[in-house]
Amino acid sequence: MGLLAELASFPAGPAAKAGVKADAAVKAIANTRMCTHASNRLSTRRVEVPYDRAMDSLTESPSLAGSTPDMISIANVNLSLGSGAARVHILKDISLRVGSGETIGLIGPSGSGKSTLLMVMAGLERPDSGQVVVNGTAFNGLDEDGLARFRGQKVGIVFQSFHLIPTMTALENVAVPLELAGNPDATRRAAQELGSVGLDDRLHHYPTQLSGGEQQRVALARALAPDPAILVADEPTGNLDESTGKQIVDLIFTKHAERGMTLVLVTHDTSLAQRCDRVVRLRSGRIDSEASQLATT
Repeated sequence: MGLLAELASFPAGPAAKAGVKADAAVKAIANTRMCTHASNRLSTRRVEVPYDRAMDSLTESPSLAGSTPDMISIANVNLSLGSGAARVHILKDISLRVGSGETIGLIGPSGSGKSTLLMVMAGLERPDSGQVVVNGTAFNGLDEDGLARFRGQKVGIVFQSFHLIPTMTALENVAVPLELAGNPDATRRAAQELGSVGLDDRLHHYPTQLSGGEQQRVALARALAPDPAILVADEPTGNLDESTGKQIVDLIFTKHAERGMTLVLVTHDTSLAQRCDRVVRLRSGRIDSEASQLATT
């Protein structure tokens, strides 16, 4: 069932009561389904994985879904955007493996392909060639509806610009993807998740009534509400001041530690990336194997 069909059959609840136009809701819900290192800072446990993580770009990934312990396995992926003379080769023969529960920091200059790679991992961009297997599911075998269902169940996404539905309260924003997934307890679950990010007293506030940090907390609660196996975050502190950004990052790592999910973080901040188990640098659409390394403690 496509998103429009899902909205057409959506029961009376927060989304219906808010009177949101279908196209706005589709865009926002699709977005929800997509997207420092110091001893005194919160970090996460080191994850043991059965391969040399520093050599990912030189290692051939398994070709069969379900045959690998990896949470994410990308093999020989190429992706181009645009057409004709404007066509640009964004990702070039990318191979990468990410273990279950591992934290990865993707860094690189603007235009290096890191955000595009994140979207490929989340099933929001289809590569021109290569294979993507996430949580044992090969994306090549899924149509758009199948990918949307997979994202709704397995992938939480946090964006730099929050992507909240402006005509819905914080509670409704978090509840909508749960309701579309058929969760009969969506409102209670949404309230619980908002409480876990410190927004018990903001449930019925609209995005314009929230600070930037509070909006990003709502977005994080929305991403976490389905209890995903993977959390991907694309520059989650990019629109926040330094102090608020640190609070959001600490919260993301706290949630990772509590739930043991795989975390992939795109950032320009090298110190932030160093809080992850591994740092992977992209340059001109390729993994720079010389720069990719295990984060130090």
